[in-house]
Amino acid sequence: MPPRTLPIEPLTAAAFEPFGEVIEAAGAAERIAINEGFSERFHALARVDLGDAADGPAQALINIFRSKPRQLPMYLRMLERHPLGSQSFTPLAPGTFLVVVAPGAPDQPAPDLAGLRCFLAAAGQGVNYARGTWHHPLLSLHAVSDFLVVDRAGPGLNLQEFALAPESVWIPALD
Repeated sequence: MPPRTLPIEPLTAAAFEPFGEVIEAAGAAERIAINEGFSERFHALARVDLGDAADGPAQALINIFRSKPRQLPMYLRMLERHPLGSQSFTPLAPGTFLVVVAPGAPDQPAPDLAGLRCFLAAAGQGVNYARGTWHHPLLSLHAVSDFLVVDRAGPGLNLQEFALAPESVWIPALD
């Protein structure tokens, strides 16, 4: 069977809404002047979801992930999700990266591969994956890139991985 080719879409808040939030200043609903007018706060761009109290006490972690660039075209080999909390990725320098996501029900052990999508994040955009959203690990494109990552720490298993069939999902080269 030939591989499924994932078209690369622009990352927009509307297109990404089923999977989480786009983190960017453009289009922020609330902008607040702070620091005697020398700074502007783009307020509440994404929600940090630490899970339910039943999962036990959790805390938000702030990390830096350093990602090596990927070469396109490429086959995808796996997806992962974090069932107990959200996870955000915001690049620390201008650059583009790919965001691959798939829907999946919390009580199902596999993503809905028919709904698999690939977005191109523009410079100045980050993403916040909603709790339980299947996604591919970081896909930096042109250089080693650092990302500020807000993640959940606490009790419970907060990482599930799903192996894709070999050479079944293909991302083409960028035009």
